[in-house]
Amino acid sequence: MSTQGSLINKFLKFFLIPLFFLVSSTNVQAFDFSDWDLILKKYIKSGLVEGVSINTVAYGELMKDHIFHRLVNNLKISPLSRLTTKDEKLAFWINVYNIFAVKVVTDNYPLSSIKDVGGLFKSVWKIRAGTVNRKEYSLGEIEHGILRKIGDPRIHSAIVCASISCPDLSIEVYKSEKIDYQLDLQMRKFLANPNKGMRIEDNKPLKIFLSPIFDWFADDFESRGGVLNFIKPYVLPEYKSALNNLEYSILYMDYNWSINGS
Repeated sequence: MSTQGSLINKFLKFFLIPLFFLVSSTNVQAFDFSDWDLILKKYIKSGLVEGVSINTVAYGELMKDHIFHRLVNNLKISPLSRLTTKDEKLAFWINVYNIFAVKVVTDNYPLSSIKDVGGLFKSVWKIRAGTVNRKEYSLGEIEHGILRKIGDPRIHSAIVCASISCPDLSIEVYKSEKIDYQLDLQMRKFLANPNKGMRIEDNKPLKIFLSPIFDWFADDFESRGGVLNFIKPYVLPEYKSALNNLEYSILYMDYNWSINGS
């Protein structure tokens, strides 16, 4: 082999091949949620349940779908090392929370409320919901130990506890490259639902009815100026001026824990 040929081979070995793997690795997603996307589009339908407009989930049919079981099994061996940015972590763990909430229902189906799962000494939020990267997680661990620590209060419009008064389950998966848009959209949709997000009654004083989610997690909104200041950009246009009213009272709606589907 000529000296020139030897130099070319060395160049290919030490520069182009590592470059190939570097470029390839940057295009690899943390996890392929395409199965979850199929599930969402197949088993979620808009409907009216107990007088509330929601996205309903066909749990009875979904639980028999091998694609859902494949999705859950694939998460068991999903590496977390690829989650390097805030947006990647948000999208991944919101998807996982929602998948595991659905799994808790299907594992215990039929049931009238997700809160029926668990027992006197361990609530549904503390029992094992599913496995990621060979580690078991409860819904509470994902919500409080991971998602809330990221510091974006909009998660409360995206994680869905399989109940009527929860925010609606989105019909598309959350993706890191569009997570900011998706979370804004979810917050707007949640607040636009007068039976579970927000409504205003023009009495004297003005009465602002909010989901109790904003009460339970009020601390998460404090760094953004408090709940009312945070939600202003997301409320219906006719509510924006009302939020500037100096005289108002805040009331929290009753929370309906009935299953958001059948």
